[in-house]
Amino acid sequence: MVEREGGPRPGGRSARVQASVHRATRDLLARMDRTAVTIPLIAAEAGVTPSTIYRRWGELNELLADVAVERLRPDMVPVETGHGRGDLLAWAEQYAEEMSSDLGREMIRDVLAAEGAAGPRRCCSYARQQIALIAERAAARGEAFPSLDAVLDGVIAPILFRILFDEALGNARVGELVERVFEGDRRGDDP
Repeated sequence: MVEREGGPRPGGRSARVQASVHRATRDLLARMDRTAVTIPLIAAEAGVTPSTIYRRWGELNELLADVAVERLRPDMVPVETGHGRGDLLAWAEQYAEEMSSDLGREMIRDVLAAEGAAGPRRCCSYARQQIALIAERAAARGEAFPSLDAVLDGVIAPILFRILFDEALGNARVGELVERVFEGDRRGDDP
């Protein structure tokens, strides 16, 4: 998304335009093949001019990435199982399932197709926030928990790599990744 210096103003017309364009994009993608979706169609559906979309997002790939990133934003806190390992396992299994779905794969492709790193960084920050919450809960219970980077490198990265370039990992394999990251923590190593 192309932003003015200082970023977009929260709320107001800008937020309404963004919400309308995002909604129109999601609706069109649900009704028609993505290769048929164009900025003029989105603009007509959203009730804005195409120039509004071009000015804000630049091109279709950037808009699709922005919509995908918003859809990838977690809408709930991670499940609390009473133990950090269980919390991470439940979250990682859900993450792997959601990202390996047809919709999840489509959103990953949209984020990666956009120019620049803003979308992927936002996606990573969402995962970091979720993992940090799990780690904070574990720390409050006095439990050892792997570093955020160890979880990103040892759990999230393999999940995404396999989704993108091989077959999605099942729950058993995700569980092995979680166990390995905790074993690395006991050894003082990053997996």
